[in-house]
Amino acid sequence: MLDNYLPILIFLGMGVVFGVAPLVAGFVLGPRKPDSAKLSPYECGFEAFEDSRMKFDVRYYLVAILFIVFDLEIAFLFPWAVVLSEIGWFGFTAMMVFLAILVVGFIYEWKKGALQWE
Repeated sequence: MLDNYLPILIFLGMGVVFGVAPLVAGFVLGPRKPDSAKLSPYECGFEAFEDSRMKFDVRYYLVAILFIVFDLEIAFLFPWAVVLSEIGWFGFTAMMVFLAILVVGFIYEWKKGALQWE
């Protein structure tokens, strides 16, 4: 029974090694020379000038949410493309309806000016 899972365990082990080894190597071999510039708060290329609880424009959150929504459609396209030959025309039609709904939503947001950053 273990023979079936051995390649998966090896793959997971190698993934952990390749993920943790550079972090450990950087921590062990990296220079440690802290100074006031390195320890100061840094935010988007300029010094922090206000309280961290300052209010952001709602458009910032709207653009972030729109990015997540339209970026996640790609996550649905990859598995669909892999099994397209197996699911046939029904799967193709279902994905076209899904994409049409997303395109209509994108056009609506574009017309409302949600993507304008002024």
